[in-house]
Amino acid sequence: MYFLVALKKPTNDERTTTARNAEAASEAVPLLANETSGTAPPSSEKPAAFSPQQLEELKMKAAKADEHWDRLVRLTADFDNFKKRAARERQEAIKFANETLLEKLIPALDHFDMALAAANDQQAPTLESLRAGIAMVYTQLKGALTEGGLEELDATGKQFDPSWQQAVSYQETDAVPEGGVLQQLRKGYKLRDRLIRPATVIVAKNSPG
Repeated sequence: MYFLVALKKPTNDERTTTARNAEAASEAVPLLANETSGTAPPSSEKPAAFSPQQLEELKMKAAKADEHWDRLVRLTADFDNFKKRAARERQEAIKFANETLLEKLIPALDHFDMALAAANDQQAPTLESLRAGIAMVYTQLKGALTEGGLEELDATGKQFDPSWQQAVSYQETDAVPEGGVLQQLRKGYKLRDRLIRPATVIVAKNSPG
């Protein structure tokens, strides 16, 4: 017995749908293969390319950056050496700060030695030689200290000034106006504008009545 099957001719829409399904299946096969192998699909983007002029500019900038870095390293080393040299010179300046003053005082020591030698010489006119030696030593010593910036504060006959003088007592008198220096017991000294030792004085006080 034979059966006859009637075949239906596909329509245009059915043929279009079948073709689309086939294309989708063909595209899915390589994607599935890539996912299975762990590799990503090739990218369509290409790395940026530099022109010869841009490459030359990059080389010049790199060379200039290296030059600036070398200069910075040298400047840093020079500055460190400068700081060490300045610290060393400062320590030496502090250590030998009085060298010039001591050089000027050495002749005074020489004349002290001469005066002592004259005082021990029984044949020489002792008093006169000693007086001359002491005067010479005093002149040299005072001159050296004055050149070093030392200045005497002589308060004799002046009005009492607590900034430069120190009163040890007050004495009633009519010879000097009240508040004036009646007597200076010890000279004061200052180094330029800085007080080293105030003058010690007795200040006048008017008598009552």
